Amino acid sequence: MKFDLIITIRLKEGMLNPEAEAIRHAIAHLGFPTEKLVTADQFTITIEAENKAAAEEIGISLCEKLLANPVIHTYEIEVR
Repeated sequence: MKFDLIITIRLKEGMLNPEAEAIRHAIAHLGFPTEKLVTADQFTITIEAENKAAAEEIGISLCEKLLANPVIHTYEIEVR
C-alpha cells in the first residue's frame, strides 16, 4: 500500500532560531507585533509499506537517520 508521510521538524524549545526572529521583526515592521513565532520544515514523502504502523516506522527511521538532529530538533509524523 502507498502512504503519505507528513513529517514536521521543529527546533526544540530554547534553541536559537534566527529565521523566526527575522520574520517576527518583519511582521512587527508591518505593524503587527508578535510575542512568539515558530518555524518548521515539513516534508511530504510517499512510500510503500505493508501497513500504517510499518509506514510510521519508516518515517521514524528517516527522521532519526536523515531529516532531524535529535540534539536540537523534535519531529512529528502523520501517516495518511
